[in-house]
Amino acid sequence: MASADDLVSRIRLCFGLSRDDFDAEVQPLLQRYASYVHLLPATADNYFSSPAGLLNLGLEVAFYSLQGTDAHIFSGRSTISARRQLEPRWRLATFIGGMCCELHRVLSHLIVTDEAGGEWPPFLAPLGDWLASRSASRYFVRWRPNATESRGLGVFALPLVVPGATLQYLAQDNSVIVPHLLSSISGQPVFRDHNVLDALVRRSLALVIDRNLQANADRYGVPQFGSHFERYLVDAMRRLASGSPSWFPNREKSRAWLGPDGLFLLWPQAAHDVQALLEADQLAGIPKAPETMLDLLLEAGVFVRQPDGASTWFVLPPELKTAAEAVKLASPAILLHGVAPPAEPLAISLACPPGATRTTQKPPPTAPAPAPAPPPGTQFSLLDATQVATSPAARTSPSPPVSQTPAPPPAVVADQAVPSPPPPPSPPPAAAPTFKLNAPMRLNPAVREALAAIVNTLNGPGSAAAAAPIAAGLFVPLVELEVRGVQPALAGRALADVRLLVHARRDGPATVTADFRGEPTIGLVVAPACIDGFDLASFEPAAHEEP
Repeated sequence: MASADDLVSRIRLCFGLSRDDFDAEVQPLLQRYASYVHLLPATADNYFSSPAGLLNLGLEVAFYSLQGTDAHIFSGRSTISARRQLEPRWRLATFIGGMCCELHRVLSHLIVTDEAGGEWPPFLAPLGDWLASRSASRYFVRWRPNATESRGLGVFALPLVVPGATLQYLAQDNSVIVPHLLSSISGQPVFRDHNVLDALVRRSLALVIDRNLQANADRYGVPQFGSHFERYLVDAMRRLASGSPSWFPNREKSRAWLGPDGLFLLWPQAAHDVQALLEADQLAGIPKAPETMLDLLLEAGVFVRQPDGASTWFVLPPELKTAAEAVKLASPAILLHGVAPPAEPLAISLACPPGATRTTQKPPPTAPAPAPAPPPGTQFSLLDATQVATSPAARTSPSPPVSQTPAPPPAVVADQAVPSPPPPPSPPPAAAPTFKLNAPMRLNPAVREALAAIVNTLNGPGSAAAAAPIAAGLFVPLVELEVRGVQPALAGRALADVRLLVHARRDGPATVTADFRGEPTIGLVVAPACIDGFDLASFEPAAHEEP
């Protein structure tokens, strides 16, 4: 710990505690973490590969994660008094999450032995305690070959670093802090809830690793440079697969296509979506080129090559006429595990040679019998033709030819009244206005697609509408965004960035409560100017909209 005195001093200042309180509450956590990881390196020959690399990595990520909590509000839906009680617990939990974010490496990537050949049991005791019990003056590290990253193992080492009393303190008066902490350490998402703690830890970890690689000149030119972004790339693809409609397999204009020969992603279109999502997360050092992402994911075994060694494949989905370039995942479960509803594979194979085209051979349509021309001056509408063509009488009882109808005798015709011509058909009803989203292109793609689907429900029956116009704009309930895989906080920020959120104020909440289907509902109000089909004159001007 002596080598990290400067960083520990910065951590104490960031906590804002007195020296006595810091020594009583935080210093024991630092000592236990240092005793567990000792002088172990974080990687064999990549970032933080020097002695005490894992110790420095954990402390730096913990510091930047703690520093990031100053710009975020936890438990935003709670009262002010409740937030005042929970805020210190959230900050401590975020610090612990950053410190223990790479703890799984001790359990999965290396083996420690002493001079006598005894092997350290990392599930049972910290490394410092085990060395003291064996009076060892040195130890040796052997890296496991082809070790896979298993972040969930970090949960089993957590009790050796964080005492149970600390976890009990974090769980007091709430039921979310500890689950969010364990979710961040294990790498498992918290469904239907935005994990601010994990977002801060991931962003800080990317920043710390990127700075370490740039500061160490020995790492430049090494093929493993940037390989730590594998987890972020896979996580971004999983988030898109579960939350973006354009990533659900086998849909129109989808990025993903699932067939009997595997799961394919159109490339580089999928890479651009991943890059946009990671840039929104503000992660440092994210690869900018699709080729770099492809090389990293091929090296990690997420994508597979063709038998001839080519990096990309060519696929021919049903909606395309020519083959498109794509990448193939090693297993569809990498993206589709846990995605509901499950995707059904196509019946046809997708892989094809480069330049292949789809030849569509359809039987020529049978030409319908020409309808008799109406007499001159007769009004005829498309609605009448549809009613005649679809009526049962027209299908079952065709009219006899005109030539077969016997003409009446001339005397009878003279005595009969001349029938009046039939009344002209009534004009078809006016079509209802069509509502369509017309938002700026810089709007977040996931928010755009979800909002477009919600606006489209206005064109159907009123009972199926997922939004309702109010005096200020279109009211969109938060639950309608969530069922379409978009977090309300993300939607609010994205709409506010393009000035489409009517109630976005710096001194007030972005959400409003309105009557929706007879019940008070929390939602967002979207500016009516971005929706085609609305009469803007019927809406009140948003005088209180954020400038």
